[in-house]
Amino acid sequence: MPIKYVRTEGVFQYLSKEDIKTALEPLVTTGFLEADMQAIHQAVSALPWVDTVAVKRIWPDTIDIKVTEKKPYTRWGKDSLITEQGVIFAPKTLDLHQQLIVVTAPEQRRLDVLEIMKGIKTALADESLELAEFTINNRWSWNIKLTSGLDILLGREEQLKKLQRFLKTLPLLGKQQVDAMAVVDLRYPNGYAVTWKTEAPVIDRETVNTPEDGNIANQQN
Repeated sequence: MPIKYVRTEGVFQYLSKEDIKTALEPLVTTGFLEADMQAIHQAVSALPWVDTVAVKRIWPDTIDIKVTEKKPYTRWGKDSLITEQGVIFAPKTLDLHQQLIVVTAPEQRRLDVLEIMKGIKTALADESLELAEFTINNRWSWNIKLTSGLDILLGREEQLKKLQRFLKTLPLLGKQQVDAMAVVDLRYPNGYAVTWKTEAPVIDRETVNTPEDGNIANQQN
């Protein structure tokens, strides 16, 4: 009783049925009753884009495989993706996911990091800013980068409070000054320092204070 049909069901955006077929070929050349369901399950589950797999025999000659695909939430480091549930996986290419936010952080804290990133993303969006990269090092020091190229250094303490304080100053600064910023260093208790782009126009910034009377220090490249 040979296996005549291998039926794969699922809605795929990135997963290739050819990849599934290649993984299954060594396992479905046996008889219908001799086919190893556990080995088939493991072979399909090992494919990077596969989230869940269900395998069963359908009498008299069919193996039915139901597959769900992983949904990428952000990029994780340079070579991987991560789902919203914290599953990290490395597909063959990230060419179709260059637009996703890049998150780099200690892997054991990945669920905490994703929640923090959501909050930062929302806070930035409220000011019409877009997050491009979020980095946390092993000492829990935070850095973020915007799609505009602006780097924001948040340090290791009260990062969200400092970010909110900075965002409150943006209406006072105006678009021209914000666009001229290259790096904003928020690792100060009562203010922040700015490194300006080399082509930025000369602007008198000494009179601009944060809403909490925190000073903005001027650092010119």
